[in-house]
Amino acid sequence: MKYYIIAGEASGDLHGSNLIKALKNEDAEASIRCWGGDLMKKAGGTLVKHYNELGFMGFIEVVSNIRRIFKNIAFCKEDISDFSPDVIIFIDFSGFNLRIASWAKKEAFRTAYYISPQVWASREGRIDKIKSNIDHMFVILPFEKEYYEKKHNFPVHFVGHPLLDAIEAREEFDPENFKRKHQLDPHRKIIALLPGSRKQEVEKMLSVMLSVIPAYPDYQFVIAGAPSLEEEFYTPYTKSKQVHLVAGETYALLQSSHAALVTSGTATLETALFKVPQVVCYKGSWISYQIAKRIITLKYISLVNLIMDKEVVKELIQSDLTTKALSKELNKILSGAKRDEMLTEYSKLQKKLGGPGASQKAARKIVSLIGQ
Repeated sequence: MKYYIIAGEASGDLHGSNLIKALKNEDAEASIRCWGGDLMKKAGGTLVKHYNELGFMGFIEVVSNIRRIFKNIAFCKEDISDFSPDVIIFIDFSGFNLRIASWAKKEAFRTAYYISPQVWASREGRIDKIKSNIDHMFVILPFEKEYYEKKHNFPVHFVGHPLLDAIEAREEFDPENFKRKHQLDPHRKIIALLPGSRKQEVEKMLSVMLSVIPAYPDYQFVIAGAPSLEEEFYTPYTKSKQVHLVAGETYALLQSSHAALVTSGTATLETALFKVPQVVCYKGSWISYQIAKRIITLKYISLVNLIMDKEVVKELIQSDLTTKALSKELNKILSGAKRDEMLTEYSKLQKKLGGPGASQKAARKIVSLIGQ
């Protein structure tokens, strides 16, 4: 059968790549065309557009790139029509994907959504578009099934979180080899910096993260370079001898780290699953933040706190993200009771996410449903 998959960011590329592998296991004749990244291409999908051409952070950035976005939408529709897939599979990236889904339903294509848009966080009105245009929804967070089925009377499939698959699939790892490979000091502990995957957010986040360095001479700071960005982009940030860059090896970095400063997003959950104490950071443009504050109805912004429904990790948002506040919270997780408490909560979090096998469960169900 023929599958068309659309992902629009780094996390979607990761989960999309595992889904592609699973689809090929379930359907030996699978022909897959996709929007995503290098991982999806490596997994066997024919890459149409890379996510680094698609993602825009914040409301102002979206508006300023609106012509490019509509051009991509038009191209996507044309490409789908030419390919004529048996099913279109959307991965998060709701602003783009729900537009395509609406068109696809009118064109009589089958539709599936793997990794739900965060309608429970903001713009709940999108649920109507989902119910109208999505044939099958596969959710990965435990509270999403109840949200869809009890609150909105929309049946969904809970498959567990695909990050568990990605982490379980990793080979045996030696942090000391990692340090040698990247010429890091073998005697100093690592504080990982995960500033995001888009230029705009990295530029906003890194300067604040790096500002704490003078207070920690006994540690070395390592930036997790995003695969979508050139290494030269990070050069202005790595002038200090205490700052290093490791590109495209975020999981290896986390496995080698003592603590982390993390931009809000999927990375907060990844950091927790690797059992690394963290401080969650977020800072956007003033206008984007003011708009977001008025439409987002959640108590927390990090997936860790949302899933646990309490503050497990400290969130420093917008004006609260200062050098002083960041140092204060970092001190708490380098040693002591707060660090121990966070690690205990991480273990509870992992149990809540269900066991591994999300990608295979989703693929098996998709193949079965479209084969009916």
